[in-house]
Amino acid sequence: MKAVIGVEELVAHPEYLSIADLDGVKLDLRYACANNFVGRNLYGDAAPALLHRRAAERLAMAARELRRQRPGFSLLVFDALRPGRVQRVLWDIVKDTPQRIYVADPARGSIHSFGMAVDLSVEDDGGRELDMGTGFDDFTELAQPQRETELRQAGRLGEAQLANRLLLRHCMSQAGFSGIATEWWHFEAADRDWVRAHMLLIE
Repeated sequence: MKAVIGVEELVAHPEYLSIADLDGVKLDLRYACANNFVGRNLYGDAAPALLHRRAAERLAMAARELRRQRPGFSLLVFDALRPGRVQRVLWDIVKDTPQRIYVADPARGSIHSFGMAVDLSVEDDGGRELDMGTGFDDFTELAQPQRETELRQAGRLGEAQLANRLLLRHCMSQAGFSGIATEWWHFEAADRDWVRAHMLLIE
């Protein structure tokens, strides 16, 4: 049985940190506006730009590695902690479609809902988002790291686009994050089974 707390309880919680002021990290929280596949703001006025301390510290490490590799570049965060209530909205939209592979079933708990996953890209020193071949929440095979070799060989994923993905992946893996097979933008700060067994689910 997962321990559950409300997102409003995290304001003073010592284990959950705001990532808004991390050096080398910028925010473009897509579910806090209409620029997402749902087409509306799912977070209301209080977007939770939060992560569990473990994930937040690793994100800061990834930002430092990016600045070491590319001075002046920043990580651009699209989503961090995602309350379970928001995950249920997303799941209800895709659960009966082929796109369900891109959205975790809230019955198990998205790793976002534990504050241990982050969706992000890279912004260059001129404030331009790097071209990753697709945008965030692109529900096509072109977004899938597991297909990158064949997509590159077929000319559907450019050399520079793949290099940009590899830069992001390098910085995140150096900081202890793991990516997933279906989304180039999604990274997790610990093993999924461990997270679900030991951490608080945020509603």
